[in-house]
Amino acid sequence: MRKVYISLLLVASSLSFAQRTVTISTDNVVQTMDGFGGSDAWRCQFVGKNWPEQKKNAIADLLFSKEIDAQGNPKGIGLSIWRFNLGAGSTEQGEKSKVSDEWRRSESFLQADGTYDFNKQEGQRWFLQAAKKRGVEKFLIFTNSPPVYMTRNGLSFASQKNKLNLQDGAIPKFADFLVQSIQGLEKKEGIKFDYVSPINEPQWEWMPKSGDTNSQEGTPATNKEIYDLTKSLSEKLKAHKMSTEIVIAEAAQIDYLYENVNSEDRDKQIDYFFGKTKTNVSKFPNVKNVILGHSYFTTWPIERQVLSRKLIAANIKQNPGLKYWQSEYCILENPGEAEIPGGSGGGRDLGMQTALFVGRLIHNDIAVANAASWQWWTSITRVDYKDGLIYLDDGKSTGGTAPDYVKNDGEFHDSKLLWALGNYSLFVRPGMLRVDVPNQNDLEAANDVMLTAYKDVANKKLIVVAVNCGKSAQQYKFNLSKGTVKNNDFTPYVTSDTSNLKRANNQKIDNLEIPAKSIVTFVGELEY
Repeated sequence: MRKVYISLLLVASSLSFAQRTVTISTDNVVQTMDGFGGSDAWRCQFVGKNWPEQKKNAIADLLFSKEIDAQGNPKGIGLSIWRFNLGAGSTEQGEKSKVSDEWRRSESFLQADGTYDFNKQEGQRWFLQAAKKRGVEKFLIFTNSPPVYMTRNGLSFASQKNKLNLQDGAIPKFADFLVQSIQGLEKKEGIKFDYVSPINEPQWEWMPKSGDTNSQEGTPATNKEIYDLTKSLSEKLKAHKMSTEIVIAEAAQIDYLYENVNSEDRDKQIDYFFGKTKTNVSKFPNVKNVILGHSYFTTWPIERQVLSRKLIAANIKQNPGLKYWQSEYCILENPGEAEIPGGSGGGRDLGMQTALFVGRLIHNDIAVANAASWQWWTSITRVDYKDGLIYLDDGKSTGGTAPDYVKNDGEFHDSKLLWALGNYSLFVRPGMLRVDVPNQNDLEAANDVMLTAYKDVANKKLIVVAVNCGKSAQQYKFNLSKGTVKNNDFTPYVTSDTSNLKRANNQKIDNLEIPAKSIVTFVGELEY
């Protein structure tokens, strides 16, 4: 009986840890990566302005630092793209702005008399400098609404459905505002903005759902209005000999990019802006050949997550040279308790389950949709919600929405989600080449182990990111189609229940372990 028992243990062990062999096609480049990012909306405005320097710098280290400590562990997640929210002026309006939450209002550099004050947005400018000091490579400036002095209703959100909240004939004025804001910030802060995104989530109405207040700045826009604004902005950037590139369309859901959702001239955006049409914007100077979408409401169930991303990839492929960026996400879905604590975006979670939910999405956005960049929404949050990388509270609760809650000081907490994003952002830098990992079944891998691989040609490194959503550790052997790694060694960096992107002992290429419910980045020195 004892022999049978031991035999059964051995069989069970072999089922859990049977080694898998995977080929990494180091000579088959799939795409060039553009980097990983987060935005400063909205909490940076108060944290950057009011919080103690020591705490602000510690938060900035978590987001931006690429430093490695004496034990070989990362200090932060080294974001390579920082998104700056260019405000519309709802803060200056106060209660008259009708934006109900003052933390979601924002200042405008443009003043009522037409002059500019670049001392505004002080807290956000602090984080700009913090990002620059820590080596962030790319800066993107985006708007949610035109300045209130230019809008139809004098507010930073809309009163009219399916129409840009901008006075008739004011598109050139709005374009001027964008150009002058970029120039003013560069002069004051010494920071060059690589990208400008003029319209955000044009498919939503951004109108009050009840009463006359709204929760934040925002405006709808038709494809034609986005085209006209892009054309005007392009002309002005060229006239000023600026190198900033325009990026569109920040679609509220990715299906607006590739299909007819509601026949409101706000969908099929890939074809409208980059297809064989008169409205192809790639002919204009300063327009980057990339289209941006947000992964909201298309992540669950898993079958939908995979299929919708295959559809993006297929549609992008029809337009040679066009790239795709996933440029905004936090958890708004309701996938249920089995997937994330609380079953939805409500209720903050600093743990691994939420991190794995997002890790799987990052993988599928990159490996299935071919996203060359992946960007998170609010880098810092103070609410009891799964919308942040770093969480603020008063030390007595899990978040709050009262105006003075943590406005001047408070406690801050990292999250497993922060470090999970770091498994990508710290190691996969702009310009790196993603190489093929063939023969992965996207649906099966989504609840098991998902692999992407990247070549750093300049530094002769091979980076492999593994997301294991499964309940068992897995053993792997990597076969490289060309070359090898020095000493056949990979250095693993592990995010799990017990580890925050921590360096583990080196492992051999033919004997690699990916722990259950973990994300592991393997770094090797590539030799040919």
